[in-house]
Amino acid sequence: MSYGDTLLFVNNIWRESRDGKTLPVVNPASGQEIGRVAHACLDDLDEAVAAAQKGFETWRNMTPSERGKLMRKAAVLIRERSSEIATYLTMEQGKPLREATAEVLAAADIIEWFSEEGTRVYGRLVPSRSSLALRQMVVRDPVGPVAAFTPWNFPVNQLARKLGAGLATGCSMLVKAPEETPASPAALIKAFADAGLPPGVLGLVFGNPAEISSYLIKHPFIRKMSFTGSTAVGKQLASLAGQHMKRVTMELGGHAPVIVCEDADLERAVKTSVMGKYRNAGQICICPTRFLVHRSIAKDFASEFVRQTENLLVGDGLKEDSQIGPLANERRVKAMEELTSDAVARGASVLTGGHRIGSDGNFWSPTVLADVPLDAKVFNEEPFGPIAPIRSFDTLEEALTEANRLSYGLAGYAYTRSLKTSDILSRALEVGLLWINTSAVTSAEMPFGGIKDSGYGTEGGQEALDAYLNVRSIAVMND
Repeated sequence: MSYGDTLLFVNNIWRESRDGKTLPVVNPASGQEIGRVAHACLDDLDEAVAAAQKGFETWRNMTPSERGKLMRKAAVLIRERSSEIATYLTMEQGKPLREATAEVLAAADIIEWFSEEGTRVYGRLVPSRSSLALRQMVVRDPVGPVAAFTPWNFPVNQLARKLGAGLATGCSMLVKAPEETPASPAALIKAFADAGLPPGVLGLVFGNPAEISSYLIKHPFIRKMSFTGSTAVGKQLASLAGQHMKRVTMELGGHAPVIVCEDADLERAVKTSVMGKYRNAGQICICPTRFLVHRSIAKDFASEFVRQTENLLVGDGLKEDSQIGPLANERRVKAMEELTSDAVARGASVLTGGHRIGSDGNFWSPTVLADVPLDAKVFNEEPFGPIAPIRSFDTLEEALTEANRLSYGLAGYAYTRSLKTSDILSRALEVGLLWINTSAVTSAEMPFGGIKDSGYGTEGGQEALDAYLNVRSIAVMND
């Protein structure tokens, strides 16, 4: 299957940029260029925003049922094309093909769920205190054209979350997708286009991230911004949005603690932790990243974690037997080298891995670190890679203090057989997403978002719709 080049999608037309500029797309498994992606210039952005405004006027005036029907048709097309889309995703991002396929199919589920949830966006009537002739109404309307910024680690799934909520509520969407992984989100958007979305309802651009974000957030036609990415960039964009009174949804970085209590089911804790740690080579914002294990079982936990880690096969994601693909880019390899050497210099020991694999592509050996000190970078900076740092604790209070120490508040995990301990953990852990005795289980029905520096707002559940709606009060005197 050939990869090809990726174009812009403006006003329902797939085309090159006005100035003809393109960027290379590199396969992280080989390090070789596999295609080009169109690089939008300001003229392209002008046209895209104007189209989004016109598309909004059309889309908002369609009934929720009409919008939902088109969205469900797109979901059907995505499922039919899941093999093609997943192959693009693996070629440009690196994750094993079965993970890519699961991501595409999950995206179809998300879109389908939101297509129906959009029909349940209700207003309400409020009885008047002063007169029976006064009719008081609360209505909820789409906020307007939305600028959506999506990440390279889950370019299909995260796009589906934004499109699902935005389109279901009647907003038009202008997507700035990642230049490193352009073909898979473009294929997702093509499914919407082929489903019959009116011109301008959905657009797609690539280019200079800082230039595009600055242009779109400031533009008077854009009424909301949804961003998934690092906390540092998110803070900059939120600040810019605040200057222009633009509503935002922020799904930012994480550094998820994993608290393994003394009474934990050790077999389950290790198995699900290894599965969660190395999925997408650890390049997941909700990935378990700080393992806090009770001292009485710390050695057994680490030993079994290492055994299962060493049984994982690292290779090209297109190969059927590969369980861990390459890191998405050279930057992540250098980050792994720096985090590992820093931890060792501060007293940690490498139980397995800790080195690059080969010279072609961005492969990194899955790494387990023991006795990691609190001042090590890997315990303070989001690692975003296949490194599992382990540290022991003596009391639950000690573990909770460490878990809540950082400014991150996206995801957390815990393992215990005690209902009392589970209740304490659910109350005390400062995270937006908490899984106890299981790996991460996400679905369209559940909220997905963080607290503290990990962002605000949600991109799942019925709560996700609120960010795309204006709430208005209307009173009418009928006498």
